[in-house]
Amino acid sequence: MEIDTENLLGRFLRARRELLRPEDLGLPAGARRRVAGLRREEVARLAGVSTDYYVRLEQGRECHPSAQVVDALARALELEDDAAAHMHRLARPSSARRHRPARRGQVSPHLLRMMAAWPHTPAVVLDHCLTVLAANSLGEALFDGHTYSGDLVRLVFLDPDARDFYPDWDRVAANTVAGLRAAVDTEYDDPRLIEVVGELSVRSETFRRLWARHDIRRKTHETKRFHHPLVGELALHYESLTVNSAPGQQLVVYQAAPSSRSEEALSLLGSLTAASGAATDAAADPVAEPVADRVADGDPRTR
Repeated sequence: MEIDTENLLGRFLRARRELLRPEDLGLPAGARRRVAGLRREEVARLAGVSTDYYVRLEQGRECHPSAQVVDALARALELEDDAAAHMHRLARPSSARRHRPARRGQVSPHLLRMMAAWPHTPAVVLDHCLTVLAANSLGEALFDGHTYSGDLVRLVFLDPDARDFYPDWDRVAANTVAGLRAAVDTEYDDPRLIEVVGELSVRSETFRRLWARHDIRRKTHETKRFHHPLVGELALHYESLTVNSAPGQQLVVYQAAPSSRSEEALSLLGSLTAASGAATDAAADPVAEPVADRVADGDPRTR
């Protein structure tokens, strides 16, 4: 499946227009309204432009409105800041392409060492399609045990236990699609994005519906609830930070509120992860002796 990259501005305007209800803006709904959301002439009137000009924008016969017109349309359509900024970029596309990392999954070793030094803080690095490129031990444990643990978009929409893992699944689903659109920005010809959107549009009706909304919302910070299979309920606040040395990557760091039930659960998850790692290391070493045996034998390494 290919993503239609023709008339991006026009399709964005139409999608956002259809999401607004006239009564929310103090406009009469009318008994014979045959369109979803606002009519074109209503958007034009709210933005202070002619209906003919607005129609030409939606149809792609006018593609480069001024910044003042874009601002007026953003106000008329009640766009949030991220969506308004996106519409400005659609109206004035840059000829310069953003630089992607040369190889998929390439994460700076310095960043990996920094993440490894946070044993009590889950952290993951995501690419522009929200694939997990790297995680520290607690970050890996947070998302472990799912069919699509390494891909946050497919985890939300395709994993059989996603609705159990995310108690607020509807909100997570909407934010995930909006974050995906924000991460790829106007680069809808990106091969990875085409692959993701193509598969999910076929396999998930909910994804297909949310993608058609053209919501744009960057992944910045939020408190998100999880139901982890090992430690139960977790409410974690995350901060998403751009990795300036690798455009397209973002570092997401999770924390629990101090002295909360979630902090206790996160600490337990860390202990279980450390114990599991130690057991794996011992099993991999054929000459390793159990610590209890060394203590019983008076081994000086245990003193």
